[in-house]
Amino acid sequence: MKIHITAEAESDLVDGFWFYESQAPHLGSYFRSCLISDIDSLVFYAGTHGIAFGFHRALSKRFPFAIYYQMESKTVIVIAVLDCRRQPSWIRQRLDEQ
Repeated sequence: MKIHITAEAESDLVDGFWFYESQAPHLGSYFRSCLISDIDSLVFYAGTHGIAFGFHRALSKRFPFAIYYQMESKTVIVIAVLDCRRQPSWIRQRLDEQ
């Protein structure tokens, strides 16, 4: 199983990094490490997560973020990495743009 992270999802990770880095030194790096680990686990667990807004949704183990992805053949495509504290209507609109 391969993992492809879209440019939009990479941008989400960068935004999250800077948010947490502004909260405390090195917290942004910890955020990035945790989310990359969660994304890497999709190699083994892809497809086992529930569907939300038309995409599989995996919840991060350490941060209030969700990884939205779809599966095509033997590839997991990470569509977005979004903060679960956002309004559901905002999340739906963001995912509808995909």
